[in-house]
Amino acid sequence: MSEEALPAVLEVAGLRSGYHGVTVLKDLDFTVRNEIFTVLGANGAGKTTLLATLARLIPLTAGTIRFQGEDVSALAPYRTAARGIGYVPQESGTFADLTVLENLKIGGMIGQRSREERIAEVFDLFPVLRKLQAQTAGTLSGGESRMVACGRALMQDPKLLLLDEPTAGLSPLYVDLFFDKIKEIHETRGVAIVLAEQNATKALEVADRVMVLSLGQAFAAQDAAEVTTQQLKEGYRI
Repeated sequence: MSEEALPAVLEVAGLRSGYHGVTVLKDLDFTVRNEIFTVLGANGAGKTTLLATLARLIPLTAGTIRFQGEDVSALAPYRTAARGIGYVPQESGTFADLTVLENLKIGGMIGQRSREERIAEVFDLFPVLRKLQAQTAGTLSGGESRMVACGRALMQDPKLLLLDEPTAGLSPLYVDLFFDKIKEIHETRGVAIVLAEQNATKALEVADRVMVLSLGQAFAAQDAAEVTTQQLKEGYRI
């Protein structure tokens, strides 16, 4: 089946949103299928606002968000999570006073399969977490904390995973690890991924399609293999 023939997981039309009366995202239109859809852009381009809006943490001021054919534009975040949208924010995304295992169990409150089965899968994906499961999340390194946040979202058995700059501030070793894991999650679990990233070079290595945001507007949306250096420079306003 060709990419175009795959059913849409997420359909966004005329999306506008922002904060405190200030419009950040301006009339975005895009579709995500069963793929790694990467959103690139400089600081302030609107990437974090976009993912928070898709996760329903920020209200729309115009447009629609459809998930697996259902209009979820006005749903509360816990309702979209229950339908299969997992979200890993740019910040830690963990409960600092709880252990690694307790964080994962909270994520497992959504979903039908046994929590033990899902925890075992997270530990297989991130083996270091098995060793750290009794440690409080607030004592972890940045990379370890990101693993817990990602694992907690995966505990929900999402059909769509929203990752907001998962490698921001991490060492090169963790950056490489996370991009490998993003590809593994998509390929082995069949999860569609929307990945917001500043690191264009690494993101293009795993992306199927790319949308470049520039000041809240879509500058380019196309196959990752077709993105040119000139387009990135213009989109990033270099």
